[in-house]
Amino acid sequence: MLKYNLGLVRQGSRILLLNRERSSWMGCWNGVGGKLDKGESARSSMEREIAEETGIAPEAFHSLHFKGMITWTSVSGTDFGGMYVYVAELPDDYRYETPRKTDEGILDWKEISWIMHPDNQGVASNLPTCLMKLLEDERCYNHHSIFDNDDMVEQISTEIESVIEYDEERRQSYLERFKLERSQSVAIKGAI
Repeated sequence: MLKYNLGLVRQGSRILLLNRERSSWMGCWNGVGGKLDKGESARSSMEREIAEETGIAPEAFHSLHFKGMITWTSVSGTDFGGMYVYVAELPDDYRYETPRKTDEGILDWKEISWIMHPDNQGVASNLPTCLMKLLEDERCYNHHSIFDNDDMVEQISTEIESVIEYDEERRQSYLERFKLERSQSVAIKGAI
Protein backbone atom coordinates (compact mmCIF):
# COMPACT_ATOMS: atom_id res chain seq x y z
CA MET A 1 0.00 0.00 0.00
CA LEU A 2 2.85 2.45 0.74
CA LYS A 3 4.70 3.30 -2.45
CA TYR A 4 7.50 5.56 -1.21
CA ASN A 5 10.41 5.73 1.19
CA LEU A 6 12.46 8.46 2.86
CA GLY A 7 15.99 8.09 4.13
CA LEU A 8 17.88 10.33 6.52
CA VAL A 9 21.63 9.87 6.15
CA ARG A 10 23.21 10.87 9.45
CA GLN A 11 26.81 11.54 10.34
CA GLY A 12 27.22 12.75 13.91
CA SER A 13 25.24 15.96 14.39
CA ARG A 14 24.37 16.47 10.76
CA ILE A 15 21.97 15.05 8.19
CA LEU A 16 22.50 14.84 4.44
CA LEU A 17 19.51 16.63 2.93
CA LEU A 18 18.33 17.19 -0.61
CA ASN A 19 16.94 20.50 -1.81
CA ARG A 20 14.45 19.09 -4.27
CA GLU A 21 14.03 20.38 -7.80
CA ARG A 22 10.85 18.34 -8.34
CA SER A 23 7.58 17.67 -6.56
CA SER A 24 6.89 16.87 -3.87
CA TRP A 25 8.52 19.41 -1.55
CA MET A 26 10.12 21.24 -4.48
CA GLY A 27 12.52 23.88 -3.16
CA CYS A 28 12.57 22.40 0.36
CA TRP A 29 15.29 20.47 2.14
CA ASN A 30 14.28 16.87 2.88
CA GLY A 31 15.76 13.40 3.10
CA VAL A 32 16.48 11.28 0.06
CA GLY A 33 14.19 8.60 -1.26
CA GLY A 34 11.66 7.72 -3.85
CA LYS A 35 9.29 5.12 -5.16
CA LEU A 36 9.44 1.39 -4.52
CA ASP A 37 9.78 -0.72 -7.65
CA LYS A 38 7.29 -3.54 -8.19
CA GLY A 39 8.15 -6.51 -5.95
CA GLU A 40 10.89 -4.58 -4.13
CA SER A 41 11.05 -4.63 -0.34
CA ALA A 42 11.03 -1.31 1.50
CA ARG A 43 14.59 -1.88 2.77
CA SER A 44 15.98 -2.85 -0.65
CA SER A 45 14.26 0.15 -2.18
CA MET A 46 15.76 2.44 0.46
CA GLU A 47 19.27 1.07 -0.13
CA ARG A 48 18.82 1.54 -3.88
CA GLU A 49 17.40 5.06 -3.56
CA ILE A 50 20.21 6.21 -1.25
CA ALA A 51 22.81 4.81 -3.66
CA GLU A 52 21.12 6.36 -6.71
CA GLU A 53 20.57 9.79 -5.17
CA THR A 54 23.82 10.15 -3.19
CA GLY A 55 26.28 7.64 -4.67
CA ILE A 56 26.81 6.16 -1.18
CA ALA A 57 26.83 2.34 -1.31
CA PRO A 58 24.89 0.44 1.39
CA GLU A 59 28.16 -1.11 2.63
CA ALA A 60 29.38 2.34 3.73
CA PHE A 61 26.79 2.60 6.52
CA HIS A 62 27.23 1.43 10.10
CA SER A 63 23.52 0.68 10.07
CA LEU A 64 20.25 1.29 8.31
CA HIS A 65 17.39 1.47 10.83
CA PHE A 66 13.73 1.14 9.96
CA LYS A 67 12.06 3.93 11.94
CA GLY A 68 8.45 3.50 10.90
CA MET A 69 6.30 5.44 8.51
CA ILE A 70 5.33 8.97 7.67
CA THR A 71 1.72 9.10 6.50
CA TRP A 72 -0.57 11.96 5.60
CA THR A 73 -4.15 12.95 4.89
CA SER A 74 -6.00 16.16 4.23
CA VAL A 75 -8.10 17.73 6.99
CA SER A 76 -11.12 16.12 5.34
CA GLY A 77 -9.55 12.70 5.90
CA THR A 78 -8.98 12.06 2.19
CA ASP A 79 -5.83 11.87 0.07
CA PHE A 80 -4.14 9.24 2.23
CA GLY A 81 -0.50 8.64 1.39
CA GLY A 82 2.63 7.46 3.07
CA MET A 83 6.19 6.26 3.03
CA TYR A 84 8.59 4.10 4.96
CA VAL A 85 11.26 6.03 6.83
CA TYR A 86 14.83 4.95 7.59
CA VAL A 87 17.89 6.41 9.29
CA ALA A 88 21.26 5.45 7.83
CA GLU A 89 24.31 6.04 10.03
CA LEU A 90 27.62 6.90 8.34
CA PRO A 91 30.92 6.47 10.20
CA ASP A 92 32.59 9.71 11.32
CA ASP A 93 35.58 9.13 9.05
CA TYR A 94 33.52 8.70 5.88
CA ARG A 95 34.21 11.67 3.56
CA TYR A 96 31.30 13.02 1.54
CA GLU A 97 31.87 16.46 0.10
CA THR A 98 28.95 18.81 -0.38
CA PRO A 99 27.25 20.77 -1.79
CA ARG A 100 26.70 18.29 -4.59
CA LYS A 101 24.42 18.86 -7.60
CA THR A 102 22.40 15.82 -8.71
CA ASP A 103 19.50 15.13 -11.06
CA GLU A 104 17.14 15.40 -8.07
CA GLY A 105 18.51 18.67 -6.67
CA ILE A 106 21.35 19.79 -4.40
CA LEU A 107 22.68 17.59 -1.60
CA ASP A 108 24.23 19.26 1.43
CA TRP A 109 24.99 18.46 5.06
CA LYS A 110 22.75 20.30 7.51
CA GLU A 111 23.23 20.45 11.25
CA ILE A 112 20.35 18.99 13.23
CA SER A 113 20.07 22.29 15.13
CA TRP A 114 19.59 24.11 11.80
CA ILE A 115 16.86 21.69 10.71
CA MET A 116 15.08 22.07 14.06
CA HIS A 117 15.35 25.86 14.33
CA PRO A 118 11.82 27.31 14.78
CA ASP A 119 12.46 30.06 12.21
CA ASN A 120 13.59 27.63 9.51
CA GLN A 121 10.97 27.57 6.76
CA GLY A 122 13.21 25.89 4.20
CA VAL A 123 12.65 22.27 5.21
CA ALA A 124 9.72 19.97 4.49
CA SER A 125 7.20 20.95 7.18
CA ASN A 126 6.67 17.44 8.53
CA LEU A 127 10.39 16.73 9.03
CA PRO A 128 11.20 18.85 12.13
CA THR A 129 8.08 17.63 13.94
CA CYS A 130 9.26 14.02 13.93
CA LEU A 131 13.05 14.28 13.46
CA MET A 132 14.12 13.85 17.08
CA LYS A 133 11.98 10.72 17.49
CA LEU A 134 13.51 9.34 14.30
CA LEU A 135 17.03 10.01 15.53
CA GLU A 136 16.84 9.37 19.27
CA ASP A 137 13.97 6.97 19.97
CA GLU A 138 14.63 3.27 19.38
CA ARG A 139 10.95 2.62 18.76
CA CYS A 140 9.11 2.85 15.45
CA TYR A 141 6.26 5.26 14.86
CA ASN A 142 3.68 6.24 12.33
CA HIS A 143 4.14 10.01 12.10
CA HIS A 144 0.81 11.04 10.62
CA SER A 145 0.61 14.56 9.19
CA ILE A 146 -2.68 16.30 8.52
CA PHE A 147 -2.60 18.95 5.81
CA ASP A 148 -4.95 21.80 4.93
CA ASN A 149 -3.92 22.32 1.31
CA ASP A 150 -0.12 22.63 1.58
CA ASP A 151 -0.06 23.62 5.26
CA MET A 152 0.55 20.97 7.90
CA VAL A 153 -1.89 21.62 10.74
CA GLU A 154 -1.12 18.65 12.97
CA GLN A 155 1.18 15.65 13.32
CA ILE A 156 0.27 12.65 15.45
CA SER A 157 3.00 10.11 16.26
CA THR A 158 1.76 6.64 17.19
CA GLU A 159 4.06 3.79 18.16
CA ILE A 160 3.97 0.82 15.78
CA GLU A 161 5.61 -2.59 15.71
CA SER A 162 8.95 -2.74 13.88
CA VAL A 163 7.86 -6.04 12.27
CA ILE A 164 5.60 -3.93 10.03
CA GLU A 165 8.66 -3.37 7.85
CA TYR A 166 8.67 -7.02 6.74
CA ASP A 167 5.24 -8.39 7.64
CA GLU A 168 2.96 -7.30 4.80
CA GLU A 169 -0.18 -8.73 6.41
CA ARG A 170 0.36 -6.80 9.66
CA ARG A 171 1.29 -3.66 7.76
CA GLN A 172 -1.84 -3.82 5.59
CA SER A 173 -4.02 -4.56 8.58
CA TYR A 174 -2.53 -1.66 10.54
CA LEU A 175 -2.90 0.79 7.63
CA GLU A 176 -6.51 -0.21 6.93
CA ARG A 177 -7.40 0.14 10.63
CA PHE A 178 -5.55 3.46 10.83
CA LYS A 179 -7.30 4.88 7.75
CA LEU A 180 -10.69 3.81 9.16
CA GLU A 181 -9.94 5.44 12.54
CA ARG A 182 -8.83 8.66 10.79
CA SER A 183 -12.00 8.83 8.70
CA GLN A 184 -14.14 8.18 11.81
CA SER A 185 -12.28 10.91 13.69
CA VAL A 186 -12.89 13.37 10.85
CA ALA A 187 -16.59 12.39 10.75
CA ILE A 188 -16.95 12.95 14.51
CA LYS A 189 -15.25 16.37 14.30
CA GLY A 190 -17.53 17.30 11.39
CA ALA A 191 -20.62 16.32 13.39
CA ILE A 192 -19.69 18.48 16.37
